[in-house]
Amino acid sequence: MTTLTKPEDAPAAGASDAFLSVRDLHVRFATEDGVVKAVDGLSFDLERGTTLGIVGESGSGKSVTNLTILGLHNPLSTTIEGEIVLDGKELITATEPELEKLRGNKMAMIFQDALTALSPYHSVGRQIGEPFRKHTGASKKEARERAIEMLEKVGIPHAKRRVDDYPHQFSGGMRQRAMIAMSLVCNPDLLIADEPTTALDVTVQAQILDLLKDLQQEFGSAIIMITHDLGVVANMADDLLVMYAGRAVERGTVREVLKTPQHPYTWGLLASMPRLTADVDEPLTPIPGAPPSLLNPPSGCPFHPRCTFRNEVEGADRCVDIRPELPTGRGSACHLTSDQKSRIFTETIRPRLG
Repeated sequence: MTTLTKPEDAPAAGASDAFLSVRDLHVRFATEDGVVKAVDGLSFDLERGTTLGIVGESGSGKSVTNLTILGLHNPLSTTIEGEIVLDGKELITATEPELEKLRGNKMAMIFQDALTALSPYHSVGRQIGEPFRKHTGASKKEARERAIEMLEKVGIPHAKRRVDDYPHQFSGGMRQRAMIAMSLVCNPDLLIADEPTTALDVTVQAQILDLLKDLQQEFGSAIIMITHDLGVVANMADDLLVMYAGRAVERGTVREVLKTPQHPYTWGLLASMPRLTADVDEPLTPIPGAPPSLLNPPSGCPFHPRCTFRNEVEGADRCVDIRPELPTGRGSACHLTSDQKSRIFTETIRPRLG
């Protein structure tokens, strides 16, 4: 069964003034092969009306973190430690009925694949109106009117007619808009967007991102944007958290992280992106190696087996033996000194970025 632990040294609930405060979060899954350390000591804050981008490779713990915030985990195989406080309410120790009152009402999620997230058995309008009825006690007629209103708000043409259509009758972009409408139907204070533009063409991607920004301005929601696309966070986010192997390895404002990245993993992510100004025959620069197994993550710095700059750290085995800590505020979890980071980025990384 789910194990819930609040560390003795964790800040007390409400200790942070942030709307959402995550402190020292650990999430582990019991499997036949062993215990998966999906999230390993993550902390961050999010203010109302702002957007936090969380980036990293698949398996870095991005989605698990946010599913944990919503309480959407398997209670039979999950161990959770730490603290999650949403507007003064502690979520880890909250009961399922308490979480049900919050989900879809105070916090909501836009899932990555709208086709599988939406039920094929019910009309789009019914699925949008259902959380509205549940949380407000509205009648079926009022819920239908609200669904039409939300479909119009997210840019679905002929909303009064399309409200009775089923998900398979919508295009990919339309389904994603319908998913956004369902997430926002109760004006949630926290919106979690998990790869909301995956598998959409670039034109539709831009429309979806513009829609989210417009709706955020209207409703004042705090948004967590989970993505592997640095272009998306550059366009959407105020602050950026870079995750690797279940840990945060760098954070700061979007401008700080993208303009002057400090962690070798962030350098690798930026260098691996295709550039419009590059020669068409120029090969991409991948990060060497592969992400670690979270069944048995590396000791010390989790990125050290793939880091090409570990030999510059003073002390031959420091990266292997000692886990670097992420400082409060702007910073990175790396043993390189500030001068070394600045020199390496200026001399080696920046020229690759063009």
